[in-house]
Amino acid sequence: MRPALISGGLAVLASLALALPASASGESATFYSGADLSGTKSPVDLANGDCVNLAVPSKSGLNVSSADIEVFYNADCKPGLPGRSGDTYYVLGSLHQGNFSFAAVSYRVR
Repeated sequence: MRPALISGGLAVLASLALALPASASGESATFYSGADLSGTKSPVDLANGDCVNLAVPSKSGLNVSSADIEVFYNADCKPGLPGRSGDTYYVLGSLHQGNFSFAAVSYRVR
């Protein structure tokens, strides 16, 4: 029973290793201009904890990193619905992907 358990565990580890991204640090995050990770790609600077305004508004994102990314619908990382103040924003969690309710125009890595 033990050899089967060990070989099964090794197979799981091998499949996880193949699923990792090919970047040098193993972490990456990307915003997409369309829903469902489609359209123009905008890479996220995971090393920058400051607010970043996006050149291209984004409708979805993929986060394959240990960081959470705060996604804002207003410029300069101001919370609220588009064009309005409030407390609304989206958190693209570590190891997640998602579609945003509104076009994201700024973000902050935390």
